[in-house]
Amino acid sequence: MSRIGKLPISVPSGVDVTIDGQTVTVKGPKGQLSHVVAEPIVVNRDEDGTIAVARPDDQRKSKELHGLSRTLIANLVTGVTDGYEKKLEIVGVGYRVLAKGPTQLEFSLGYSHTITVDAPEGITFAVETPTKFSVQGIDKQSVGEVAANIRKLRKPEPYKGKGVRYAGEQVRRKVGKAGK
Repeated sequence: MSRIGKLPISVPSGVDVTIDGQTVTVKGPKGQLSHVVAEPIVVNRDEDGTIAVARPDDQRKSKELHGLSRTLIANLVTGVTDGYEKKLEIVGVGYRVLAKGPTQLEFSLGYSHTITVDAPEGITFAVETPTKFSVQGIDKQSVGEVAANIRKLRKPEPYKGKGVRYAGEQVRRKVGKAGK
């Protein structure tokens, strides 16, 4: 049995969960999210208010999707109650970020031009200092994808460590050219 899949998903007060066949819709204080659960997996609402995810058999595909489906539904509940945030930082002389509203950032990353990044639907940006900022939203996948695309603008390089990195990320450093 899947250790993750058999755990019940607790639904906090103020969150409304609707199960319509294979579609699970979650409404909360921060917004609404929905997910279509893969076919063999069954989602039920228990009498104590929790959500249970079950698989009909022990076939390989059912086992694979059991824990995944439970985690995706739990992420929906967490997203509409608390939301998700990825913190990033910029390292390098002259590298900085400017906020042009809550949905637009302008980066100076050592190129001959500045780079403007627009947030997709449901994503906001917050700039703490010119070298620290965060990506926020209710959908875990889109927050991670936007953060990864921003990091891709200038990945941390291994010799000086310059670039955009996640907060707390350890960059493997290489030894430079040996002098005479």
